[in-house]
Amino acid sequence: MPQLSRRHLIGLTGATGLSAATVLTRSSAPAGATPWSGTDPFTLGVASGDPAPDGVVLWTRLAPSPLAADGRAGMGDKPVQVQWQVATDPTFKNDSVVRAGSERAVPELAHSVHVELSGLLPDREYWYRFRAGNELSPVGRTRTAPAYGAELKELRFAFTSCQNLPAGYFTAYRHMAQDDLDLVVHLGDYIYEGVGKSTLPGRSHASGAEIFTLPDYRLRYSQYKTDPDLRAAHAAAPWIVTPDDHEVENNYANDISEPDQEPDQDRAVFLKRRAAAYQAYYEHMPLRRRSMPTGPDMQLYRRIRYGRLAEFNVLDTRQYRDDQLEGCAQPCTDRYQPGRTMLGAEQESWLTSGLSSSTATWKVLANQVVTFDADGKAGPAESYSLDTWMGYANARQRWYDVLHERKVENTVVITGDAHRSATADLKLDYRDQASPTVGVEFLGTSISSGGNGADMDATGTTWLSQNPHLKFASSQRGYQRCVVTPGHWRTDYRVVSAVTTPDAPIADRAEVYVEAGRPGVAGVDRH
Repeated sequence: MPQLSRRHLIGLTGATGLSAATVLTRSSAPAGATPWSGTDPFTLGVASGDPAPDGVVLWTRLAPSPLAADGRAGMGDKPVQVQWQVATDPTFKNDSVVRAGSERAVPELAHSVHVELSGLLPDREYWYRFRAGNELSPVGRTRTAPAYGAELKELRFAFTSCQNLPAGYFTAYRHMAQDDLDLVVHLGDYIYEGVGKSTLPGRSHASGAEIFTLPDYRLRYSQYKTDPDLRAAHAAAPWIVTPDDHEVENNYANDISEPDQEPDQDRAVFLKRRAAAYQAYYEHMPLRRRSMPTGPDMQLYRRIRYGRLAEFNVLDTRQYRDDQLEGCAQPCTDRYQPGRTMLGAEQESWLTSGLSSSTATWKVLANQVVTFDADGKAGPAESYSLDTWMGYANARQRWYDVLHERKVENTVVITGDAHRSATADLKLDYRDQASPTVGVEFLGTSISSGGNGADMDATGTTWLSQNPHLKFASSQRGYQRCVVTPGHWRTDYRVVSAVTTPDAPIADRAEVYVEAGRPGVAGVDRH
């Protein structure tokens, strides 16, 4: 665990109305049915997520041998009872324990534990831990969301994506864990499904091959979660998570895999792979039971509120989309075809109705792939990424139109995937820069994917020269810290000097400001 800040150590008020419970201690009794002896079963750490005003999800997975080739992490075929405990003090003094109970960790879910807490107080810090057999887990810190009608003065959260283990160290997470955050939002590519060889010690993928089966995906998540910096970030704050493509397969679209563009491929085979990938994702994330997959289907889009200050619309841009426009000659006018979808009809209706009716000051879209147009070709020629919203321009236009026609203010899109940072005004029509600005998009860089990066590369230079709605760009690695108040939004682009060397320092590359009630970026402070 990172060193706790003074704010973390302040006791909570009003907790005396909650029931007390006995403190967990390391037991001297025999482990009983536990299949380990003298080995730590909590090698993958602890996590919390999907905060609500009255509770959160607590997560762990029993894994005494996390790199076991069969994906079972050293566990057998029997359920194991796991005790959990929540307190208002990180030392778990008797009078600070407010909730306790137990859950069965079952082999069908890789002996993972998902505790859906309720009955806690809103906008409060809590600490939690687990016990299995004789062993205690690390302590995690979490925080409930404010009451739905609360006038919140400030929200501090980080967003991130794209952590490729072979590409480098997850040092940015170590810094994030020390940032005193209310929340972390992960926008996808938590793992990478490919072969993944690395010249860095201990960073090659353990299986040495692309993954396809449930044991494959379980082992891949286990290996990623053994990273101490990732574990520290999970233990420091609650997370909101949504996957992108590499949790299953690069650039998949609905039931179409990348190889399935060849006529001899079978979509049913890919759906079996997607089912395995989704199950492993659920087993390793602090998600609620409503997100437990049924075969290849998983409920991922959802809405999480932070009082009257902010509302997070968590999107799923993979499971329901039409296929990419492969082979379309640039600038690919087919991307404006009517009827094409990125979200599917049901999710799109859910999004637009939610944006229109929201009473929150800031309407946030937690989104996987870039929405703004980014012409990547210097000069008069044009080129656009067809795997992003640029390749689904008409689908993008539909919700842009809703923002404009229904006068939805203070829309902010936070995005991952691109392995670079950028901030852009969202234009109603990118072909007409005089058209209204309907929101702001903060594109966030990767944790490690793409290697060390640079302050500016050829793509970033082209983006800035060809796209006047862009206000900032960089291709360094790191994460984004957001400080949100009723009047202002500030995003700090935090970058590490390198990902191929451990213990790299971090610095703020830029702070970008948005003012409530004023469309577009208000200012950029570069360092």
